[in-house]
Amino acid sequence: MRNSVFIFLSLLIGLCSFSQESIKKALKRFNEGSVPYISVQELQSTPAYTIFDTRTLDEYQISHIKNAVWVGHHDFKLQTILEQFPEKEIPIAVYCSIGVRSEFIGEKLQRAGYTHVKNLYGGIFGWKNEGHAVYDSDGNYTENVHAYNKRWGKYLTKGVKVYAPKQNRLEETPQ
Repeated sequence: MRNSVFIFLSLLIGLCSFSQESIKKALKRFNEGSVPYISVQELQSTPAYTIFDTRTLDEYQISHIKNAVWVGHHDFKLQTILEQFPEKEIPIAVYCSIGVRSEFIGEKLQRAGYTHVKNLYGGIFGWKNEGHAVYDSDGNYTENVHAYNKRWGKYLTKGVKVYAPKQNRLEETPQ
């Protein structure tokens, strides 16, 4: 009987850990790799990058990387970017929760002629998981991180997960 319980618990634990795919596996599954990645370490140590947050405004207001410019995802307006950032050779880093939605925006920037666009590997979750600071809408340091939803929030291992109302976002896969 003990062996049966032990085997059952071992299988259950194995299935649970198997179902929790890593950020690496999620990016491999959902991204095409069309926008080159920039690591958290490289972005943190290279202040020349203009950083674009491609999440919803709710997500940005709860937590964002310092000096990031909110450009949105569904609300993204290329014309506004072209007007505010006319120099197409500037280094740009785009990010979202883990790097899925930001790839889509990065592709739009590339098609518009921006030549140095990178996608933050692991997004704001990777940033926070590696111990870097995030800020709220008032510019204050915060431990809160908008975790998008519980499915995607599993990738955030540091900070305080915050889930905002479901408005302006999809429940399952970030687009």
